[in-house]
Amino acid sequence: MSLFDWFADRRKGQSTGKITQEPEEGDGLWSKCPECGLLVYVKDLKANASVCAGCGHHHRIDSEERIALIADQGSFEALNEALEPTDPLSFKDRRFYADRLRESQAATGLRDGVVTGLCRVDGLALALAVMDFRFMGGSMGSVVGEKITRLVEEATARHLPLLIVCASGGARMQEGMLSLMQMAKISGALERHREAELLYVPLLTHPTTGGVTASFAMLGDLILAEPKALIGFAGRRVIEQTLREKLPDNFQTAEYLQDHGFVDTIVPRNQLRSTLTNLLRLHGCKPKELTSA
Repeated sequence: MSLFDWFADRRKGQSTGKITQEPEEGDGLWSKCPECGLLVYVKDLKANASVCAGCGHHHRIDSEERIALIADQGSFEALNEALEPTDPLSFKDRRFYADRLRESQAATGLRDGVVTGLCRVDGLALALAVMDFRFMGGSMGSVVGEKITRLVEEATARHLPLLIVCASGGARMQEGMLSLMQMAKISGALERHREAELLYVPLLTHPTTGGVTASFAMLGDLILAEPKALIGFAGRRVIEQTLREKLPDNFQTAEYLQDHGFVDTIVPRNQLRSTLTNLLRLHGCKPKELTSA
């Protein structure tokens, strides 16, 4: 069977209901762009930083892939890996919160929704936090807040620049007020980092919403965003009902926010390392010893 016949059979099977698996999943070798429909090898897609070669759509990537794209090979040193969440409110909605945590941990291999550590970018020292949307929608609970706060404090103590890659649905409702407290805690640590005259850059990826947007995601010296990322606090429907007016179609996109002064610049993923290097050098950042004391 030719490759053309193989694709034809798959499309025919989908139209008659014989094949239920989505074409972008397929046999794990192919990926279909949700924007333009281009089919590419997963290997080729990852080689292009998971950016569609046809339309430039930025596929969502996990924390491991993100760190590999940003940090010099082998330079990332994770911090506070042992921290993991508890269930302080014994919360239950349709399921127990404890069960959701165990499921997310098993599926992602992470203890919670952020990975923090120290690394180098083109030899320059950097404190790096990467939120992972796979873990309960990247929601900000007590552990996420604590790990980011500790990283900011470590960056301040070592006089390091800081990059936080944001990808979150907002505060984690299963932890109630404890989750909301993280907004103030991280913001306070960032203020001390600013008073030390150190650089902080948030990178807003798809999506960055809720309490994350309302706190550390918008407190950067320079705010970067990926193309077409969804960025906002409340959802479109809530805002439209509150304002009682129709919002533009591109409302809460990175491009709209850049036009209105909330985002400084939009950086395609394959240009991120060079952009970071230039920013770090521009702000006088230099190589430093990263080994833990």
